[in-house]
Amino acid sequence: MHGYALAQRLKDISEDYLQIEEGSLYPALQRMLKTGWLETEMGLSARNRPVRIFKVTEAGQKHLEQELASVEKMFAGVTRVLALAGQ
Repeated sequence: MHGYALAQRLKDISEDYLQIEEGSLYPALQRMLKTGWLETEMGLSARNRPVRIFKVTEAGQKHLEQELASVEKMFAGVTRVLALAGQ
């Protein structure tokens, strides 16, 4: 996806809980490009304008899996704490 479409997709999927401003999104995309987690190619937007399309690389997919495992552990811990607080 190109940057604007990505921001809109995240907003839609999260039911408006994640609203990422372009001023935050594009620097993050650039950092991920530099680390090799993303690659780009030129494409066309829905309005037929040239855009950079971002794609996750194999290294990016591996990093994402590691981050997801970390977040799942964190949420498991939070869930345990909240369960104890509710007793």
